[in-house]
Amino acid sequence: MELICKTVVFFLLLSPSLGIDGEFAQNFIAIAGPLPSELVHRLHLQNQVLPKEDEGPAMAEGHDYLCQQDLVAPELLQYFSHLRDIGVTHYKVFLPWTRILPKGDARKPDEAQVQCYQELLETLVAADLRPVVVLQHQHVPGAVAARAVGQKANAFADLFVEYAEFAFRVFWDLVDVWLTFSDLPEVLTSLPYDEPQYRAQALAAAHERAYTVYHEKYSPAVMQSMVSKLRLNSSLTICSFSAINKEEARTIGYDVNEFLDLSSHVFRYSFYAALTPRSSYQKVWEMFAKQSELERDSFLQDVFPSGFLWGTSTGAFNIEGAWAEDGKGESIWDQFGHAGHVYMNQTADMACDSYYKTSYDVYLLRGLHPQLYKFSVSWPRIFPAGTNETINSKGVEYYNQLINRLLDSNIEPMVTLFHWDLPQALQVLGGWQNDSIIDAFVNYADFCFATFGDRVKIWVTFHEPWVISYAGYGTGEHPPGIADPGVASFKVAHTILKAHAKVWHLYNDKYRSQQLGKVGLVLNSDWAEPKTPTNPEDVRASERYLQFMLGWFAHPVFVNGDYPELLKAQIQEVNQQCSTTVAQLPLFTEEEKSWVKGTADFFGLSHYTSRLVSAVTNGTCTPGYESIGNFSSHVDPSWPQTASSWIHVVPWGLRRLLKFVSQEYTGTKIPIYIAGNGMPTEDTGDLINDTLRVDYFRQYINEALKAVKLDAVDVRAYVARSLVDGFEGPVGYSLKFGLHHVNFEDSNRPRTPKASAYFYSSVIEKNGFPSKVLDRFSTLVVFDLPMPSKLPNLPASEVPSKAKVVWEKFSSQTNFERDTYFYGTFPENFTWGVSSSAYQVEGGWDADGKGPSIWDNFSHVPGNIKNGDTGDIACDSYNKVEEDVYLLRALGVKNYRFSLSWSRIFPSGRNNSINSHGIDYYNRLIDGLVANNITPIVTLYHWDLPQALQDIGGWESSALIDLFDSFADFCFQTFGDRVKFWITFNEPQVIAWAGYGAGTLPPNVNDPGSAPYRVAHILLKAHARVYHTYDDKYRASQGGVIALCPNIDWVEPKTPSDPRDIEAADRYLQFLVGWFTHPIFKNGDYPEVMKWKVGNRSELQNLPSSRLPVFTAEERDYIRGTADVFCFNSYTSKIVTHSTTRLRPFSYEYDQEVLTKVDSSWPSSAITGHRAVAWGLRRLLNWIKEEYGNPPIYIIENGVGIKTKSDVDDNTRIFYYKTYIDEALKAYKLDGVNLRGYNAWSFMDSFEWLNGYDPRFGLHQVDFDNPNRPRTPKRSAVYYAEIIRNNGIPLPKEDEFLYGEFPKNFWWSVATAAYQIEGGWRADGKGLSIWDQFSHTPLKISNDDTGDVACDSYHKIEADVEMLKSLKVSHYRFSISWSRVLPDGTTRYINEMGLNYYERLIDALLAANIMPQVTLYHWDLPLALQNVGGWENDTIVQRFKEYAELLFQRLGDKVKFWITFNEPYNTAYCGYGVGTAAPGISIRPGRAPYVVGHNLIKAHAEAWHLYNETYRAKQGGLISITINSDWAEPRNPYNQEDIDAARQYVQFLLGWFAHPIYKNGDYNEVMKTRIRDRSLAQGLSQSRLPEFTESEKQRIKGTYDYFGLNHYTTVLTYKINYPAGVMSYDSDRGVASVTDRSWLNSGSIWLKVTPFGFRKLLRWIKEEYNNPPIYVTENGVSERGDLDFNDTWRMHYYRSYVNEALKAVVLDGVDLRGYTAWTLMDNFEWAVGFDEKFGFYHVNFTDPELRRHPKASARYYAQIINCNGFPDPATGPHPCLELEPEVTPTDITPGGLANSVSFLGLDLTSQSAETALYVLFALSAVGALGLALFAFQYGRLSKRSHKQSHMKLSKL
Repeated sequence: MELICKTVVFFLLLSPSLGIDGEFAQNFIAIAGPLPSELVHRLHLQNQVLPKEDEGPAMAEGHDYLCQQDLVAPELLQYFSHLRDIGVTHYKVFLPWTRILPKGDARKPDEAQVQCYQELLETLVAADLRPVVVLQHQHVPGAVAARAVGQKANAFADLFVEYAEFAFRVFWDLVDVWLTFSDLPEVLTSLPYDEPQYRAQALAAAHERAYTVYHEKYSPAVMQSMVSKLRLNSSLTICSFSAINKEEARTIGYDVNEFLDLSSHVFRYSFYAALTPRSSYQKVWEMFAKQSELERDSFLQDVFPSGFLWGTSTGAFNIEGAWAEDGKGESIWDQFGHAGHVYMNQTADMACDSYYKTSYDVYLLRGLHPQLYKFSVSWPRIFPAGTNETINSKGVEYYNQLINRLLDSNIEPMVTLFHWDLPQALQVLGGWQNDSIIDAFVNYADFCFATFGDRVKIWVTFHEPWVISYAGYGTGEHPPGIADPGVASFKVAHTILKAHAKVWHLYNDKYRSQQLGKVGLVLNSDWAEPKTPTNPEDVRASERYLQFMLGWFAHPVFVNGDYPELLKAQIQEVNQQCSTTVAQLPLFTEEEKSWVKGTADFFGLSHYTSRLVSAVTNGTCTPGYESIGNFSSHVDPSWPQTASSWIHVVPWGLRRLLKFVSQEYTGTKIPIYIAGNGMPTEDTGDLINDTLRVDYFRQYINEALKAVKLDAVDVRAYVARSLVDGFEGPVGYSLKFGLHHVNFEDSNRPRTPKASAYFYSSVIEKNGFPSKVLDRFSTLVVFDLPMPSKLPNLPASEVPSKAKVVWEKFSSQTNFERDTYFYGTFPENFTWGVSSSAYQVEGGWDADGKGPSIWDNFSHVPGNIKNGDTGDIACDSYNKVEEDVYLLRALGVKNYRFSLSWSRIFPSGRNNSINSHGIDYYNRLIDGLVANNITPIVTLYHWDLPQALQDIGGWESSALIDLFDSFADFCFQTFGDRVKFWITFNEPQVIAWAGYGAGTLPPNVNDPGSAPYRVAHILLKAHARVYHTYDDKYRASQGGVIALCPNIDWVEPKTPSDPRDIEAADRYLQFLVGWFTHPIFKNGDYPEVMKWKVGNRSELQNLPSSRLPVFTAEERDYIRGTADVFCFNSYTSKIVTHSTTRLRPFSYEYDQEVLTKVDSSWPSSAITGHRAVAWGLRRLLNWIKEEYGNPPIYIIENGVGIKTKSDVDDNTRIFYYKTYIDEALKAYKLDGVNLRGYNAWSFMDSFEWLNGYDPRFGLHQVDFDNPNRPRTPKRSAVYYAEIIRNNGIPLPKEDEFLYGEFPKNFWWSVATAAYQIEGGWRADGKGLSIWDQFSHTPLKISNDDTGDVACDSYHKIEADVEMLKSLKVSHYRFSISWSRVLPDGTTRYINEMGLNYYERLIDALLAANIMPQVTLYHWDLPLALQNVGGWENDTIVQRFKEYAELLFQRLGDKVKFWITFNEPYNTAYCGYGVGTAAPGISIRPGRAPYVVGHNLIKAHAEAWHLYNETYRAKQGGLISITINSDWAEPRNPYNQEDIDAARQYVQFLLGWFAHPIYKNGDYNEVMKTRIRDRSLAQGLSQSRLPEFTESEKQRIKGTYDYFGLNHYTTVLTYKINYPAGVMSYDSDRGVASVTDRSWLNSGSIWLKVTPFGFRKLLRWIKEEYNNPPIYVTENGVSERGDLDFNDTWRMHYYRSYVNEALKAVVLDGVDLRGYTAWTLMDNFEWAVGFDEKFGFYHVNFTDPELRRHPKASARYYAQIINCNGFPDPATGPHPCLELEPEVTPTDITPGGLANSVSFLGLDLTSQSAETALYVLFALSAVGALGLALFAFQYGRLSKRSHKQSHMKLSKL
């Protein structure tokens, strides 16, 4: 019967489609419902059911109590509509009585439940299904039954009717059919009556009364009775409905649920799938399945929505390097690389060196100009041990700097907290498998939010956690290398999800309200496409693939806090099928689910490729990603392959994945950020022209655009991977993902934009792929120009010009005044730029109709240009507008000066041939500049005349005046709407002289006497014509400025005091620049001196008239004033002197009557004659100011050429800009020069005229061997960008002067050494020392000086102590001459006379309250000991100990401060290595220094122990060693190799001796490793560095009471590789050094004034040696040459160095106890004799009395001591500054002067005394007047407290 029933109903359902059309079929009720349980699960409604006690047995199969949570309306509507389509007419809905009326009271319904059921019924009606509502299904609710217990039968009826009437009232308009009860046997058994008849009566009564109420109140008249009386005994109740009316009973329909079950078997997949709501995956797959390839791959021309964010990304371990720098902890990737798990044993130790290259990376980002930069923070760089117990401030500083730089460049940081690089310290504890890591991660995140969150608004907790779980803990391909896919992998994912959620809540609760940021995570996913689309199993397997990859993490966060059902079911199924547990998926508690759900403000998606997926038919029980998921992945062989086997190019997969993410996870509420997309290329072939990557980006970005525009997916951002090539995990550097190529072979790690960078930049600029090219940019650029107010008319220059005051002002400057570096900034409207010119960069010499120029023809003649170079291609800028604009944007320039190629615009030079392609090129360039707020400065003529015009005479023909005007007119008209700054001619002097005089440049006319003057005449008239054309036709509408641009070298008179040389210098400038600027800026005519000289010489040459043409009065008026600003180019300076030159041949050069030369000490460059003379620029600017009335001035070209193919690390160029720009700053700030702009030459390496490509002037390197002409920013580009960013050279914060005092009881001292001052070399039994012998050896000492007498301090104790008293020092450091006390070095004979000298000196010091600081050994070894090997013989250790003991015994009761050795480095290296000091040994440079150092250390230790054990208790003194050290800075602070070199330098210098003594008794590892490695490579069996025994180490370690430090200067270091066979200290160290050109010089070539290094060295000693007490035992500066008692440079040195020491104490916590200046007086300075003078007191060595006279610095140092530092002038005058007058110590000279008179303490002749008396009267009168004036002035000044600035340069 059941089968017949089903068949009939099946037939009836099909009847409409079979054409059966009758009343029966039309009125037949086919009723479905409730929902099948599988569908309930699919719609995530499994929790939305009745409580258990209210469920009947049938509820396991179907539920319709849907209103517990959110109703899934769209899916239900789809489902219901489908039922209607297949013939279902009605749908059964069970109302839950106790949910509708939870309190049993119709007045208190559950409003939410009521509303929900109303929506459900409305959904049915909308789907054209009629609701059939069952008031009570199965069991009567327990609560109702309880209320009816013990009552009469009608009690239940009352309750039911109240409920029924409520339902009728609320839902009547939506319901066609009401059923009072269904499943009567269940209802009856649940009624609270014992007897069956009572139950039946109660049920009948309830039904009857409900029927009546409905008909009376709610049933409209037209409706039939719809409340059915059900036949209780029907045998057809299985599938039929019967209606019982008064008249008859009839069957009106069937319940078709069972039929639907049958149909699922009949139609298998498609029908049943359609019947149940489809998954997001199925919907998305079906949506695209029918696309044709043509439709799928079509390109969409459109743009992204406004506000779309573009970005690029990196990860910390991929790029930062510096793996162990500045306290960074080890990461799991560090260990992984060091264990050799990476391709070719590569490591991330240095990577791209980005830790040191923040400004390089930001430079590239400025060029790319994205809105976002996604980078990660390295957890172990911030927390080295993974926890907040240790915080690494240097790491924090790095990220702060990066974030600030990004924001400065308008780039928003998108910061990832965890990008795979776990601190190794946490991995040791179990890593992500240990739950304790959650709190560690939360603490780390908390720190990052607190530290960076004020500026970072987009946070990513985890980047691609699937990779961590899968590759780190599943396959083990990544660190920590654990292969446990079934357990560890799932555990790690579980931990990560909880950690992520906790961090999200932390941000949400603690930071969001103030910081207003977003927190999300980035999940990676392929798209999965079924391998066989018609196979349902493959479709399901594809969905599983996605759920295992993406859903694993996305479902808990974005859906319901738990893993996807599909993933859970699959793991359960696999575990059931296998005998063992294959996979363990951890469970979330209910609390955790609610905690995890919704913890993302955006969905970060990382996507690279797609997969074809198939189901696995014979699965295995071996744990594995695919075996657990029961799928298998494949690729289509037609998909293009990248360099990585796992990435194929499948762009359309991205669109599908985005739609899936939107459908499944985000909807319209959560934005999607594509946070990783890119492809790798190989590390071979063309690394720059990466067309494959360009295609990849074009297609993938377009698919994202389709998702946004066509599929309404809410994608808000796209981040390209990656900014630069980097370390790519296990494959190392073999895969390149970067937009910028990084050369990992070069320690500078230069970065070069690839084609993809330029492409992506253009996508960003256009915000996608606009359908049409945007209209030309026509918005006017707003920039500050001196708005043309006519410059004043100036009179002709005198001869010499009044501008000679510049030489008078500056030529007498001291080097100190001239070279002191100045800090400050330019005005806000200052314009910074770079320059180029057409022929030098454009190339395309005959492209697109360009005509030949004179330079094209010239360069094509073999031999004309060095190396046969031409400008045919040059930098190919004609084809690289985007590339050039990219780098200009990166530089941050405000202007770009370039020239127009006349023959590119007018191929024949005339306006009857106009080349539209050329015009288009310049339009694109100008538009690109204007769009990026870069002002075009356009030169009309930069030497490249159209050949067609040269053929008619070139610039010798006056026809060119009209032709040039015609060209200029066209340019003004065409480009003038955007170009506001025009230059007519670049360097007209070069055109006239080199082109037509010397003939060295095209057109190569060699007529030096006449042609240059004729050409200049025409150039001036042509310039004036063009100026007037602009003035008359264009200025009013365009508002620009116009000028010409001469070249000017500065000239310094050879003898500034010689008027002829001053005139010669003036004449040189008038001939060079006045030739063109005098007519324009002055009186319309040539300078008088030119007219005079050329006229006179022409007459002497028997010519009828001057070779210099004459302007008519009209022409003069026309030319005068034809410039709005003064532009010029300058590169160098010369020295000039007057010269009488020959009359023939006629020559412009001879006409000047000067001779020029250069100073050989000036730094040279690649161009002969171009030497760097920065101070010349300041003088030149002053000359222009004086000569031309201070017009607005623009430096248009300034730069230096370096001869090298590769100079990305171009520190020479940086020194050039650093000093030249500073001189421009001085001119502006100190001299009031009206300087408005500065342009560096040049933008990039280019064709440098006759020199071809040999000299490189560029800020960007161009590879001329590569046809793509790639451009790489040099270090100078990054440096210049910083200058621009700072608008000059502001004083660094750390260089600001610190006012304050040293601690009380700070020791102030001054130092000398025995051999340098004592003299008395053979006096009173003194023995010979090695320095006695060395200085008596020819050619060892400058001027053959010796220390035989020196300052004769042996005889001048009183004079020396008087000087010390004047200095106010608390201590005096001197040394004892070993050979004076022990003539043969041994205690066999003690020279009491010698010892007595020191006793007397010490007594005199103590009497003056000055404490002695005694050095036992200051280089002067007794010669007798040297004769037995000196410091190479280890017996000397005992000799030194005996010598020390004698001194402790004899002097120790009075001496409380001992120094064992002064500068052991110099003894070992200079004395026994290079031989520049005594004993002058240099034959064993790779061994002797180390042996000597070894013995010195042991001797020191023995002396220390002797004092410590025998004398300390009684004498109570201090004893230690003094070590000398420079500070070393890396030559390139952005280069890890140079940083290592600096470290190596200091360890080989200071660490050589400090490490054994202050650390562990042994040499430092740097020295031990390098010397051992080199020794072994040289074939030796052991290191040349001797080893200490363990007992020696213990004896040496800790042999100090303080750290004695001598320091003078700083060097810049870099690595240098010596040949392996060279054995020497220098080759072992492997470091070379240079100095910065901006550092002040001294009298010593090795000593540059670098105060900053002093503080750094003190801080380094504190950190390296655990903050020992430090005494600075020497510090000072020398001078050379003429004596100047006003030694301002020395005062500056002490002021700045002592201030850095103060900063070390106050700011850095260095335990500095004392400071010693070197030196008391000028003395014998070793190998340079008396040439270099360091003293506070001058010693007149030509005076037999060797008188001492104080220099100004003596009084200054005494003042510092008196104040114990630097009192703040803001607090008013300090008493310590008022020193008593200086008393010059004088010697009592035996005999006196003959016929002398004592006058004011001087012995004078009577005649001299008389003169002196008159002078004294005069001085008294002047003094009285001066005192009166001073009192008046002081009264005024004291009313206003004035603050001293740091060493201001006098405003000259």
